[in-house]
Amino acid sequence: MIHLLPLPGSPGFAGSIDSVIDHALDDAARLQEAGFPALMVENFGDAPFFPDSVPAETVAAMTRAVDALISTTGLPVGVNVLRNDAPAALAIASVTGAAMIRVNVLTGMMYTDQGPIVGRAAELLRKRESLDASTEIWADVLVKHATPPPGLEAEQAALDTVERGHADALILSGPGTGAAPDMDRLKQVRSAVGDEVHIVIGSGASVDNLADLCVFANTVIIGSSIKVDGRVSDPVDSGRARAVVDHARTVGLL
Repeated sequence: MIHLLPLPGSPGFAGSIDSVIDHALDDAARLQEAGFPALMVENFGDAPFFPDSVPAETVAAMTRAVDALISTTGLPVGVNVLRNDAPAALAIASVTGAAMIRVNVLTGMMYTDQGPIVGRAAELLRKRESLDASTEIWADVLVKHATPPPGLEAEQAALDTVERGHADALILSGPGTGAAPDMDRLKQVRSAVGDEVHIVIGSGASVDNLADLCVFANTVIIGSSIKVDGRVSDPVDSGRARAVVDHARTVGLL
């Protein structure tokens, strides 16, 4: 995971988009050197987040950052426009050639710290068709930092996201950034959707739990545990990143 520093227009922006991109490229270089096969980019520094549509300056800044990461590393790159601007993420991906987008709420509705967020799968899938894009849609199931409506269980949410929302992959996370997913929930979702559906871990992965997670998941997105001292706001720690890759090879993720 590449956590972008605050972008132009956000409260924490420090005044230089070049510095934001340089920081992202530094993190990417450490990840690539460690052996990570792909990157995911999000505007993590832009809190507080808009619930859906972000301003034009955010889209422009993220397009610059994603393009720089793809052209510099040559790795597959994913795009997540927080909190849930999937159309913007798709537009960025289609222009830059990014491989996938992450959508926090693709189907249904979740109560979040930005208020209720409603999935826009119908709009997104038609937009992808109109752009003739091959971009994959990776969608969260009961996304972190959110609460589902009463009565909605993870198994049904996962089935709806795949069968009715047409997600290409499902993402499961813990309750918040850096928190691991509940293993019982992960097992239940895998059982519900079957072995053919691609499941991605979206938070809380580390060298300590990779072996357990990969029993049910195909891919792991790692952010917090590979940062200096495990702090999400710090740069990537090369030693931590190499340790994760080495362990991922041991447990069959790479």
